[in-house]
Amino acid sequence: MPTPQKAAQIDALVDSFERSQLTVVANYRGLSVSQLQELRAGLRGADAEFTVAKNTLTRIASGRVGVEIPEEFLEGPTALMFAYGDVVTPAKALTDFVRSSRVLELKVGLMEGQTLTASELDALASMPPREELLGKLVGMLASPMSRVVGVLSGPSRSLAHVLNARAAQLGEDTAAAAD
Repeated sequence: MPTPQKAAQIDALVDSFERSQLTVVANYRGLSVSQLQELRAGLRGADAEFTVAKNTLTRIASGRVGVEIPEEFLEGPTALMFAYGDVVTPAKALTDFVRSSRVLELKVGLMEGQTLTASELDALASMPPREELLGKLVGMLASPMSRVVGVLSGPSRSLAHVLNARAAQLGEDTAAAAD
């Protein structure tokens, strides 16, 4: 039977696993307290959190929500990053921190039942943010419609040019006849 403090930690982890769109398991050995605070502050602005958890409590919490974390990744000092909204921004913040600190080691990522390697997390971090992708999609959807409008208005524009040219020609003929 877990102590009330451990039960509260398990409940908090269960809540985080349930709300999370992306979970990253990392080895935080060698991180200073100031580096850890810097990382947490950077992730907080990206709707994510970075928490240190005991492997046993992580196993219990992930088991309760049906999240499969391979056993080999729950060895040694373990920290978890939970991204609650857009997954790209927190992944980018985390991978940038890994590059700059050279201490934090990403073990595995979990997203929609899939396990992601460190290189796949890098690829995820290099994607444009969700808002930019939506903007590109809207642009691609609007492009064919504007082309259709251009094609449909083309014949009427051509007819207007022909009529203007004919009117100009008739005007020249009338002026020549008057001379």
